[in-house]
Amino acid sequence: MPTFGLSHIWTQGDTVTRFILLILLTMSVLSWGTLWLKGWDLWQHRRSAQATNGFWKSSNWEDGLNTLKQSPTTLFWSVACHALEAIQEHRSTSGPSNAGLDLNHWVSRRLRHGLDDQTQRLKTGLALLASIGSTAPFVGLLGTVWGIYHALVAMGQSGQASLDAVAGPIGETLIMTALGLAVAIPAVLGYNALVRGNFWVVNQLNRFAHELLTDLLTSQRYSQAHQERSNGI
Repeated sequence: MPTFGLSHIWTQGDTVTRFILLILLTMSVLSWGTLWLKGWDLWQHRRSAQATNGFWKSSNWEDGLNTLKQSPTTLFWSVACHALEAIQEHRSTSGPSNAGLDLNHWVSRRLRHGLDDQTQRLKTGLALLASIGSTAPFVGLLGTVWGIYHALVAMGQSGQASLDAVAGPIGETLIMTALGLAVAIPAVLGYNALVRGNFWVVNQLNRFAHELLTDLLTSQRYSQAHQERSNGI
């Protein structure tokens, strides 16, 4: 009585079959590794977003920046530094480089650059998950088609076409399709979850940047920011 399963597929399969199995295994490892790393980063980013409350409650910019810098990630600290660097550059630079741009537009432009950088950082790894989720089913299907082809060729050569002779090898090849789905489904679900989580973080970053710009231009911290930045903060 022949036995069927993954071990039988590996031992009885040819080079192409084994190569497809290795591809699916590699995809699975990359997918779960990316999900774990990005999920951990997202959790840390959420904790950093909560640290902005300490920033706004601080009495001066130095304490506020230290609060952000000590948070789990530096997303919000980096955005605040972009704003202070923009103020320093605008005050110390004269000439055509900042001609026609008031402080509001100058700082807004630098904040936008900082937000774009951090948003791109959040998207790192998502393309890999999307690629795995979209291609893994077809890789598994390719393994199934290749296995069915060889099973039919083997049965034709043996002259056995009974149900017992057909059901085992054909059913075994369908495992490849199941493996492809098993790799793709976690990647797709994880990708969607990370996109939603990143969307929340990006909203928090934009809100923090807008509040930061307003605070710099309208409150007493505006004048303090340049003084503290000049002192090496």
